[in-house]
Amino acid sequence: MQSLSEKPVLVAGASGFVGSHIARLLVRRGRRVRVLLRRTSKLDAMQGLPVEIVHGDVLDPASLREAMDGIGTVFYSVLDPRFWLTDTTPLRRNNVEGLVNAMDAALAAGVERFIFTSTMGTLGVNPHGPVTEDIPFNWLDKASAYIQTRLEAENRFLACCREKGLPGVALCIANTYGPEDYQPTPHGKALWDTARGAMKAALDAGAPTVDIRDVAEAALLAETRGRTGERYIIANEFIGNREFYGQAAALLGNPPPRMIPLRLAYGIAWAAERVFKLIGKKDYLVSTDAVFLSNVFQRLDNGKARRELGWEPRPIRETVRDAVAWYAEREKR
Repeated sequence: MQSLSEKPVLVAGASGFVGSHIARLLVRRGRRVRVLLRRTSKLDAMQGLPVEIVHGDVLDPASLREAMDGIGTVFYSVLDPRFWLTDTTPLRRNNVEGLVNAMDAALAAGVERFIFTSTMGTLGVNPHGPVTEDIPFNWLDKASAYIQTRLEAENRFLACCREKGLPGVALCIANTYGPEDYQPTPHGKALWDTARGAMKAALDAGAPTVDIRDVAEAALLAETRGRTGERYIIANEFIGNREFYGQAAALLGNPPPRMIPLRLAYGIAWAAERVFKLIGKKDYLVSTDAVFLSNVFQRLDNGKARRELGWEPRPIRETVRDAVAWYAEREKR
């Protein structure tokens, strides 16, 4: 009988930042990797990886069943991150319905592990100290449509583990940074723009962070050590934008961006939203929701992941250094 490590694995969402790093680490560990990709997916992050590609979509159950045939573990990192959409229908379809389809396919295929990339956005807020996994979600009245879809997805996932026996583990991941950010992600681009002196101002806010390479390591640790039906906070240091962007700018000898007070940012966003509505503009990035999300996540306690998974994240200064070096090298090409 094959052990879990000998069976092929499926990475769903492998063209993205998290999924590509998980696929890359699996390949380095000698695993047989299959990836589920749309035919329109960009392959920059997967160039040169010896993986089997199955074309499909999480909204197409037949393609999911094909992709999971003979698979031991599913690493699921499919996500629609477009929090700025005016019509939020695609968010629920991709973030919730797609996951439900994948869980149904996994149960039918008899997969042995299902590692779900969730988000710190599903965690509760703790005004008295660091947030832990056992604090229930307590800010639904302030949650955007995007956060609501992520919360529903995680709740459906954990319920499937409890009620249907899905052998799943959820990872509540902080803002990811690091090298090989081919898209790039919006927050990664902001880091690079700051480092090269192109971003002159930033919100005076802060957020928990995590190195993308440590996220991939956490996913593989969760495969063998994570407890079914549990969620784990995958976050390292909380850092303010003043220090965070200051580190990036200093690496290339540029001045740090000017900090915009949150109160002022809320005022600007409030006014912009009303102008956009008057002129019929849709899908705008400047919003009060975006300002709120920039500072709602405070210190997170990663003790459970350290204890149970044996996870040991690297310091944020190393992440910033390596990310900036990678962006700089990529720009030379």
